[in-house]
Amino acid sequence: MTTTYKTTHKALVLATALLGSLALSTTAQARDTELMLPVAEVMNMPEARDQLDPNIRFIFAETPGNVAEQHGNFVSNKKTNAFNKSDAEACRWVMLSALLSLQDRVRSEGGNAVVNIESFYDREPNASRDNYECHAGMLMAGVALRGDVVTLR
Repeated sequence: MTTTYKTTHKALVLATALLGSLALSTTAQARDTELMLPVAEVMNMPEARDQLDPNIRFIFAETPGNVAEQHGNFVSNKKTNAFNKSDAEACRWVMLSALLSLQDRVRSEGGNAVVNIESFYDREPNASRDNYECHAGMLMAGVALRGDVVTLR
């Protein structure tokens, strides 16, 4: 074998291995299933009833007429481990995490509600009174919410 042949052969083997590894990596991370799931399922979870403050209101896709004070518009973008969970199960957990983050914001801003809550995945608003948007992959699930922290009368 000539030196040129050996070098070319090694380069070809290395390139093939790298391309194969890249293809496997891309395939494993590529799944991004968009789901629209019921907010009520999350709000009725025992963990939600235990962790969400009953004195803080979460109102989806509307602003009630009894707003006394506005504290700002905020985004919560959460991810969770989806490994060995169904998409719906991972989405419920990450949605609860996003709501808890908004609850922390309400407390820090001095409000008592988050209104006009909408899904905000990849900065794309998706307003619904009944459903939230979740994106599930093989390893991760994510929910992004945007809402206005207010004080209601």
